[in-house]
Amino acid sequence: MIPRAKLKSQKLEAAEALLAARALPGGGAWITRAREAAHARVMDMGLPVKRDEYWRYTDPRRLTDAEPQGAALLDPQDESPVFDGFDRVKLVFVDGVLNEAESDPLALEGVEICTLAQAAATDLHWARDLYGTLEARGQKPVERSLASLNTAYATEGVLIRVTGRPAKPLSLIYHRSGEAGEAMVHHVIRVEPGAEATVLENGPMAARFNQVMEVDVAQGGTLHHIRAQGRDHERAGVAHLFAQLGEGANLKSFTLTANGALIRNEAVIWLDGARGSAHIAGATVGDGAFHHDDTVFINHAAPQCESRQVFKKVLRHGAVGVFQGKILVDQVAQLTDGYQISQSLLLDEDAQFLAKPELEIYADDVKCSHGSTSGEIDPNQLFYLRARGLREDQAKLLLVLAFLAEALEEIADPALAEDLRERMESWLKRRV
Repeated sequence: MIPRAKLKSQKLEAAEALLAARALPGGGAWITRAREAAHARVMDMGLPVKRDEYWRYTDPRRLTDAEPQGAALLDPQDESPVFDGFDRVKLVFVDGVLNEAESDPLALEGVEICTLAQAAATDLHWARDLYGTLEARGQKPVERSLASLNTAYATEGVLIRVTGRPAKPLSLIYHRSGEAGEAMVHHVIRVEPGAEATVLENGPMAARFNQVMEVDVAQGGTLHHIRAQGRDHERAGVAHLFAQLGEGANLKSFTLTANGALIRNEAVIWLDGARGSAHIAGATVGDGAFHHDDTVFINHAAPQCESRQVFKKVLRHGAVGVFQGKILVDQVAQLTDGYQISQSLLLDEDAQFLAKPELEIYADDVKCSHGSTSGEIDPNQLFYLRARGLREDQAKLLLVLAFLAEALEEIADPALAEDLRERMESWLKRRV
């Protein structure tokens, strides 16, 4: 076992090597304070290494090396963009920078939108109470220094304040123009009391990316978050979601991932008000040199709240899937309803699924459950479908889609769920 002092030294050396040639961006007083505090957190914690408890299944070196590895581009004509058939307000990022020429006007009834760069130039902004605040809160009980790195150095992103019920979803679209490069994007979303909105994300942000989304959902507010991470085979990245929910607030977040050399999605949710609800779900399809890590922490800090974690992964040809999920129930959080399920379908003997489900409960009147399974396609089910005239590839495709269905059911909008189901079926037809 490596000594703690040596481990800390390795983490600090990684941080110093990455930040040696970087300077903190300028800006107004509020964001300068937030960036300086985040930089101090990074230099105190260091960057993650494989020896860290919550990185034991995922080697973070591709995310922390001073120079990012390149990633080959896919043919943009390969298929139509995700969500292309929906009426939405498009905010287009190219290589992590908002492209105003390709984006729609930042104007929609019931919502206020501005860029992080615009807000950073001011000395007063509504986001000053949120930017970096939730990320800092999320450093306990587990250090998340890559998120602090983002808070300190990100200069791009959007700040969204939802004051009503906008008629269209807000769509964050990411493109990359070359095989090299990295991007840091930081979004802040504030949902006011009783307001409701849908935020969509799709596309490959960069060969290496680091994203943070901080979300504050006030009393009675609702946010739907749906993300499709694209099909880049060689990209590496980490995406963080930090969210705090007030009384009666609701959050539904779903992520669809296909391909990628290394992807880690972290979600840290606090149910701070009574009768809140948080649903975090994901469907993953991986083939070959693919490593996908979902790490989720949900803290029930108020009574009568509900949470669901539903993660399904289909893996083959050496692909690796990781799930680390925790439900923490504070003593005051009586009548908690917590549900967690992580499952993998391994299509051959080379694929691997690593799971670490956790429950930590201090209240005595709760309903909490967790489960994790890993297995192959049921030969009896396959035989049943084959006996009714389906080819083997058709039968396997139906069984894989049925396996992933529970995660897709977490999407509230049936049209969006069907669009992603069809997209997933198209991807699987090429592989299964």
